[in-house]
Amino acid sequence: MFFVGTVSGVFGSIISTLTLTGVIVLGVVMTVLISKLLSKTILKGLPSSFNLELPPYRRPQIGKVIIRSIFDRTFFVLGRAIAVAAPAGLIIWILANVHADGVSLLAHCAGFLDPFARLLGMDGYILMAFILGFPANEIVIPIIIMSYMATGSLTDIRNLSELHDLFVNNGWTWLTAVCVMFFSLMHWPCGTTCMTIKKETQSWKWTIVSFAVPTVTGMVICFVIANIARLLGFA
Repeated sequence: MFFVGTVSGVFGSIISTLTLTGVIVLGVVMTVLISKLLSKTILKGLPSSFNLELPPYRRPQIGKVIIRSIFDRTFFVLGRAIAVAAPAGLIIWILANVHADGVSLLAHCAGFLDPFARLLGMDGYILMAFILGFPANEIVIPIIIMSYMATGSLTDIRNLSELHDLFVNNGWTWLTAVCVMFFSLMHWPCGTTCMTIKKETQSWKWTIVSFAVPTVTGMVICFVIANIARLLGFA
């Protein structure tokens, strides 16, 4: 909407491809850099040996694959998603529909977060949406839309031009879009992922580290980009 939407034709597709490719490459580069940093600090030590034994090859049986996929994977993931998302959905509804002094609790929370969010190139509603989107990152944008429209319920806008106008009317610029893209790439894992990390590692320490490392990285990058752009007069 902010970079490709103003270009039509084949150039729009090229810019869209380059933008997506750039974000993917950035994610790979940051993964390598953070891994290198961790190996020099909290993971410092002799590398552990790792042997992977390949199982014997057998012809796949479609029925067993489908059954195992449904019962061993789909229901397992859905169960965890419901366990995390259901309480969070109730919290979102309460924050959006309970008012104090004529203003929703969601607006009060966004106002409290706004000064810090501005340092990251965003606003309080955006940062609050990321926080409330912890159960599932897919609901971050709908929460932002709901907050801007003050509807009190999740809203889906299918017209990108209408959505662009909504964002612009609420103070979005190209810098806001960039910071939201980068923070979407680098921030805390969703609730289901954190639960899985806790189960696999049997450690709250590594769960917290897995939560903190991408979050701090994303905040630092957004802070640097936003303030450099402001110092250079681009925003």
